Amino acid sequence: MQDRIKELLGEIEAFAISNKEELEQFRLRYIAKKGVVTALFDELKTVPAEEKRSVGQLLNQLKDAAMDKLKSKTAELEAAAMASAGKPLDLTLPPIPNELGTIHPLTQVWERIVEIFGRIGFNVEDGPEIESDWNNFTALNFPDNHPAREMQDTFFIDGKEILLRTHTSNVQIRLMHKQKPPIRSIMPGRVYRNEAISARAHCIFHQVEGLYVDKNVSFADLKQTLYHFAKELFGKDTQVRFRPSYFPFTEPSAEIDISCGLNRPGTCALCGGSKNICKGTGWVEIGGSGMVHPNVLENCGIDPEEFTGFAFGMGIERITMLKYQIRDLRLFTENDVQFLRQFETL
Repeated sequence: MQDRIKELLGEIEAFAISNKEELEQFRLRYIAKKGVVTALFDELKTVPAEEKRSVGQLLNQLKDAAMDKLKSKTAELEAAAMASAGKPLDLTLPPIPNELGTIHPLTQVWERIVEIFGRIGFNVEDGPEIESDWNNFTALNFPDNHPAREMQDTFFIDGKEILLRTHTSNVQIRLMHKQKPPIRSIMPGRVYRNEAISARAHCIFHQVEGLYVDKNVSFADLKQTLYHFAKELFGKDTQVRFRPSYFPFTEPSAEIDISCGLNRPGTCALCGGSKNICKGTGWVEIGGSGMVHPNVLENCGIDPEEFTGFAFGMGIERITMLKYQIRDLRLFTENDVQFLRQFETL
C-alpha cells in the first residue's frame, strides 16, 4: 500500500491543470468523497497494526499534497481570469453604499395625521386587530341581527364571536372601559372587510378614528376639529362638507367629504376625468363622524347625562389618494418600486 501511495504522490505532482475543467477532474479523482485518497483511508483498517502508523503518515502527506495543489491552481486560474477581464480588482476602493428604501406614502400620511391631532391635544391609542363581537359591534350599539351589521362585511374567525376588526372603533370601546373622561385620543390602525378589491376598495386598509369625551362637548367642536385637520393636511383653501348620515354608534351622524379639486369644488383633479374615484361629483368621501350615541357611553360605564362626546373615522388610503392625486388604491399594496420611489423627497 505504501508503494501505491508513493505512486499517487507522483501522479498528483505531474497532473497538468490549465483550465477549470481539468481542475474539476483533479478534484473528483483525488479529493472527492469517491476519490482515490478517500478510498485509501477506507483501506487503512485492513493494514496490519504494526504498519498503520507509517501508512497513516503517508496518507496524510498524500491528502495534504492534493489539497495544496487544488488551492494553488484555483488561485492561479482566478488570477488569470481577472487579468484577462481587464483591470484587477482594487480591494482598496470604498464599497458601493446600499440604497435606502423610502417611507411608504401611507406611513407618511399616518405620521402627519398623528402630528396634526397631537398639536391639539389628542394622544394615540392602539388595540388588537383580532377582536370580540362585543368590542367590534355590540358595545357600539349594533344589536344582534340588526341590519346595520350588514353595512360591514366581516371576516369571522371563530363562529360569530371572534373576528378581524372592521374598524378601529374597538379601540374606543377599550379606552372608555379603562379610562374615564376627559378622553381625547386618535386610533390609527389596520382594518379588514370582506370586499372586492378595486381602484376604490380593498379588503385590507387603514383607518384613523378619533374620540373626544368630556362635559359639554358639542357638534360644533367636532366640526371645528375636522375643519382644522383638513386645512392643516390639505391647505388653508381646502373645501369640506358634512352630509347627514346614519351610524349605529353616533347620533346625529355625518359623512365627511373633501373636494377632489381641493379649492375648486366641482372639478375632478384627482381622477383626471376618469370619474373612478369621485364618480363625477367632484367630492371624495373620507370618513364618517357624529356625536357618540348615549347607548355606547352607557355600555362603557360613562354617564351620558354628565358627559357627551364626538367620534370620527377616516380612511388613510383615501386621504393619501387625495393628497398625492393617486388614482388607484391598489397601488398601495403592490410594492411597485417605480410607484414608491416617487415619494423619496416628500
